[in-house]
Amino acid sequence: MNKRSSVIALGLAIIAVLVLYSTTYTVSYHEIAIRTRFGKPAGVQRDAGLHLKMPFFVDTVTKVDRRKQLVESPLVQSTTKDGLQIVVQAYLFWQVQDTDDAAQAFFMSYGGSLEEASKDLEQTLAGAVKAVASFNFDELVGPNAKLADAEKAILAGVAASTKTGVQPVMVGLSQVVLPQKTTVSVLSRMSEVQNTLAKLEGAKASSQAQALTSQANSQASTIRDFASQWATRIEAKGTEEATQYYKQLDEHAELATFLAWIDAMRAGLRGSTTYVGDTTTAPFHLLDLSSPVDASGVPQPKGATSGSANGSSK
Repeated sequence: MNKRSSVIALGLAIIAVLVLYSTTYTVSYHEIAIRTRFGKPAGVQRDAGLHLKMPFFVDTVTKVDRRKQLVESPLVQSTTKDGLQIVVQAYLFWQVQDTDDAAQAFFMSYGGSLEEASKDLEQTLAGAVKAVASFNFDELVGPNAKLADAEKAILAGVAASTKTGVQPVMVGLSQVVLPQKTTVSVLSRMSEVQNTLAKLEGAKASSQAQALTSQANSQASTIRDFASQWATRIEAKGTEEATQYYKQLDEHAELATFLAWIDAMRAGLRGSTTYVGDTTTAPFHLLDLSSPVDASGVPQPKGATSGSANGSSK
């Protein structure tokens, strides 16, 4: 009897565990639980923790991760707006939409499987990547690239093709590759563009240099003309002022001559000088106290014979 009671108790315990297991489920903080009853959606549970459900085959619970998922497209060949062949690869971040209706629609579309949804989105992304065909090549690479606009166009294409319950979050271009033939063509075109730019810059610099030279010549000519006019004015003024002195010298020619002799003596006997020569000729006759004087008392040379002078500095 005791043995039979133990078996019964064990059986009841097992049944209780099975019933408890079939009537409860847990939800993690990053999950949502989609509950179906007899295969039809019966509600969405978002609160983390332990929850109850109808046992066995009555209620079924499917858990879906609410965190962002990553999908990467295969390499897709496309043609840019300016006719270049390129190979493009993009990536997509997506997640299950947050509303209950969207979560149930996701379950109906993919059975709650993230893998199935990712496979579908991979094909959708591969088709949407061809939106780069509306951009020129230099708008996809280089300093003037419009990658943000291209990625927005791809994201819009994905959003227009996804099923209800899927929310595309962000699209990015991971690769923009040129095939070998296209690479040679692009490099050749870039070289031509650079040569053209170099010629334009050279012509621009030459034009600027000519303009600067012309401006400098014009300014120099203006300065020379101004200086010449100013020098002429100064010379005229000096001549005008000197005229009165010339008149005075004409009135006192003897004094002018005497002063000229004094200047000549000062220049000839500058420094320590020994003079050997004829003191009867001007201006050295001034050193001869026996030289005759005129009516004004100015010493006059005795003869017209020129003397010789030798000077030595000491």
